Amino acid sequence: MPHRVAVLALDGVLPLDLGIPARVFNEACEPDGTRLYSVVTCSLGGRPVRTHEDYRIVVDHDESALETADTVVLATQEPSERLLATGTLPEELAAALDRIGPRTRIVSLCTSAFLLAAAGLLDGQRATTHWALCDALARLFPDVDVDPDVLFVDNGRILTSAGGAAGIDLCLHLVRLDHGAAVASAAA
Repeated sequence: MPHRVAVLALDGVLPLDLGIPARVFNEACEPDGTRLYSVVTCSLGGRPVRTHEDYRIVVDHDESALETADTVVLATQEPSERLLATGTLPEELAAALDRIGPRTRIVSLCTSAFLLAAAGLLDGQRATTHWALCDALARLFPDVDVDPDVLFVDNGRILTSAGGAAGIDLCLHLVRLDHGAAVASAAA
């Protein structure tokens, strides 16, 4: 059975970054071409997602996909003014993140580290985010050890990337951890 990856798309998602997990994980295959990962994209309530650009994306799954995932990826979305002001998540998003199993690997791409921090998932851990917002993340969430000088941070269960392109590196890192360097190189 392939490793199940659920990518959570939220309003404000960066379209390029939303495609990174599927693009990388779907390239990880057995020698016979069998995919090693099954990737689904979900949204809150299965609703269309307003992107950071001038269009919406329709997804086929709602947040219940988070319950059965082996890995959950939070696609890059700019932190909302509310999150930056209060350090809190909207109730619907907090409830969705609560659906993630205790052994599920959780990955944030770029500024989605703010979401993990607001959920308390980064407390006492090292993390990174886009270099332009590392200071803001550290100020808003002082219990998070923010490292602005890395492409990604792997804390075992929780992983964060520094930016969109670093999200590619982080996803390839996961493929290498799961299936070895040869599979990761082929996926790259």
